[in-house]
Amino acid sequence: MSHSEPAPLPPLPLDGVNVVDFGQYIAGPAVGMILADFGATVIHVDPPTGPMWDNPANAILNRNKLCLQLDLKTEQGVVDAHRLIAQADIVIENFRPGVLARLGVDLEALTDERTDLIALSVPGFASNDALRRDWRAFESVIAAQSGVFTDMGLNRVLMGINPSFSPLPLGSAYGTMLAASSVVLALQSREITGRGDYIEVPLAASLMEGLSYNSIHIDNFPARYKTQREKEIERRRASGEAMDVSYDDLQELLDPFYRSYLCKDKRYFYVVCPSHRFHAKRCLQTLGLYEELIADGLLEEPNSYKPMSEWTSNVSLGVYPLPKFWADKIAERMKAVFSTRTSGEWEKIFGRGKFPGAPQRWLQEWIYDDHAETTGLIVEVNDPTYGPMQQPGPLAWMHDHALPMLEPQGRRASDLTTALATMMMNPRPVFDEVKDPAPWLDGVKILDLCNVIAGPHSVAYLARFGAEVIKIDPASPLYDCWNTVIFGLSHMRSKQSVLLDIRHGDGRVAFEALVKSVDVVVWNATDSQVAQMGLTEELLSAINPEVIFCQLDCFGGIKQGLRTNYLGYDDVVQASTGIMHRFGGGMEAPEEHAHVGTIDVMCGFGGSLGIATALYQKYKTGRIGRPRTSLAALTGLAQIPFCFDYKGRPNFDEPAGREAQGYHALERFYPTSDGTLMLAAQLSQMHALSTALGLPDLERAKEEFRIHLLAEVFAKRSAAHWVDLLQGLNIAAAQCDSIDTLRDEHCQDAGVSSGIERGSYSFSRYADHPAGRTVIQLDPYAVRPRHAPIRALTPSEQYGASTRAVLQSVGYDDVEIDRLIKQGDAAERWSDEYLPT
Repeated sequence: MSHSEPAPLPPLPLDGVNVVDFGQYIAGPAVGMILADFGATVIHVDPPTGPMWDNPANAILNRNKLCLQLDLKTEQGVVDAHRLIAQADIVIENFRPGVLARLGVDLEALTDERTDLIALSVPGFASNDALRRDWRAFESVIAAQSGVFTDMGLNRVLMGINPSFSPLPLGSAYGTMLAASSVVLALQSREITGRGDYIEVPLAASLMEGLSYNSIHIDNFPARYKTQREKEIERRRASGEAMDVSYDDLQELLDPFYRSYLCKDKRYFYVVCPSHRFHAKRCLQTLGLYEELIADGLLEEPNSYKPMSEWTSNVSLGVYPLPKFWADKIAERMKAVFSTRTSGEWEKIFGRGKFPGAPQRWLQEWIYDDHAETTGLIVEVNDPTYGPMQQPGPLAWMHDHALPMLEPQGRRASDLTTALATMMMNPRPVFDEVKDPAPWLDGVKILDLCNVIAGPHSVAYLARFGAEVIKIDPASPLYDCWNTVIFGLSHMRSKQSVLLDIRHGDGRVAFEALVKSVDVVVWNATDSQVAQMGLTEELLSAINPEVIFCQLDCFGGIKQGLRTNYLGYDDVVQASTGIMHRFGGGMEAPEEHAHVGTIDVMCGFGGSLGIATALYQKYKTGRIGRPRTSLAALTGLAQIPFCFDYKGRPNFDEPAGREAQGYHALERFYPTSDGTLMLAAQLSQMHALSTALGLPDLERAKEEFRIHLLAEVFAKRSAAHWVDLLQGLNIAAAQCDSIDTLRDEHCQDAGVSSGIERGSYSFSRYADHPAGRTVIQLDPYAVRPRHAPIRALTPSEQYGASTRAVLQSVGYDDVEIDRLIKQGDAAERWSDEYLPT
């Protein structure tokens, strides 16, 4: 009896792509890690002394890579670097602008000599930022200068904590995803045009894009969207009261469907059920509170998109935020019910009941969580230094052939001969002709079915590269206008908006006609939702066998797990993976990381990376892949400096809580005469720092006295004085600036450009925005190809504004469209007002 061998798995999508990675610290090596995870051959180059960042996270960043050392300060080292680059498709570096070129490796010039080469530079600040381009730009310096610590959210404002420190390397995390997606977009475009590119992705600009939902300004913002916290801030400012709200009192200003509750096991459970037509209702029904609250007068407004002046009362279940009277009443009753069960019980109840929530966990718990390990969100890698090591799994993958990604190889030491021989095993591509530069996604059509932030943002990001995007939302809204219209001001730019019921009947027929007309379909949904909507691989292929389907969800991984079909948002994975515990400072005081879309936007960029990879695979091999990513997967990147474990690992003791000022005396906040300075000096610079500041005892001082000495000196002069002095000595430092200040100083009229020529910060003012208000938004400017055009984005149109035009484009006439609208299968608007008041 013979046994047939299982069919071999197809190669990973970037198999055969050669990458040379000169990156140090996080962003550069992380881009190389992502490409290696996807199957690329990656050669990582360190200086002779080894990595410039001494952290176990290097084991993650350099997995699946061959690692060698070159001395680029010697003639032979430069010659060897050029030999490696000669075999490369992609080259990565993340030094300050011009540093690598001065060493003899000018990537921009090399892309002129080799038109098929793709070169990526990831500096801290933009090369055309005259003020900051040469600054030493460590993570905390970029965050301070970009307003991150000053604008850490409503909670910290009310508690009077400003600035407020966070150890999450958000600049590098966003920069990694933008940079990785950009080189793969350039790679797939190269298959069509034969042309590579030189791409710059500044971390400061990337950080601003990651926090774009936090920097938007809307004139005459309607009062109905202001939360209790916002109203309390306004009240205190008007009356001159101090911002001194305690943590416990702050909890009573939170919406009942957007806060933590203490459970029977004395652990907190985070509920995230606001602004959805059904989630809050399902929650109250499951808790046994719905009927009594309805009897008390709680209403469900049939059409919350009407002006509030036309509502039957001032409250509607499923609308965020709730008025204080109802918020307090509902929260008190929910507190009592949550105390009757453990947080683990509530997690299963919420997950099975299809409404979002999660227990507060420590990062260390998440690393050993059964679901994380089963799904491949956490993988084990055998590292030559640390042995078996728990690491974050892949950040994005192809659903149909991702299993090899669950077994990454540990970093491997190499010499130049071995590295060159390995690269030469991949034949260099030959292009018959080189076409004129074109937008990377020129001619690509995308159907966007997504909601909230992560999914729709992934597609919005792709619009700048020339993609044509059609956004479909239900004919009758599922979310309230705080969630759709307010967020949509950012992620609906340059999209055509269609309102269509795609579940069944004539609306489904119209949807399938649209699917036949596009190249990519994107949806943030669980596996069970995908199956219910008839978008499985088999069913979607029957409609359009060439279409790429990208799926984003909350807890998904390469394999199925307990929570694969649990619903969730950004805040849910913040609670599940230890981010809230760290930010709050302990299990007794968890606090959401303050920025809107902290993980959402990162995950959106992960979806874009997946789409770019699938397009490359399709053009290269003809194979149609299903790219996937999840919010939970991206939390590994957001926490990469400490998201790992191995035998003998020191305690999980990274900075945490409201009192955190930084890492240590040389990297922390210091008050100055006019603001706050973020110092980020290295230990090797101690002597230069002590000399410059006139502190001879600094080097010998113990930690607490060292902080005292530095604080005393810095308080005597302005932040700008110290930044000029320290950066002049090559010591990293920056003033803690604010997003409001950056927006005021770096704003242009909309439509002028994409902003990439304007340095590290660029905003546009839409004086005639369709919303009927002046709106100021961040420009699409973080990804800066030398050749491929980047287009400025058009403002978000009103939901449904393109329903008729888009349906006409697939063959519907006005009579048929009117019939769809009359049946309720389609709509041309949700409300008379763009932004309901």
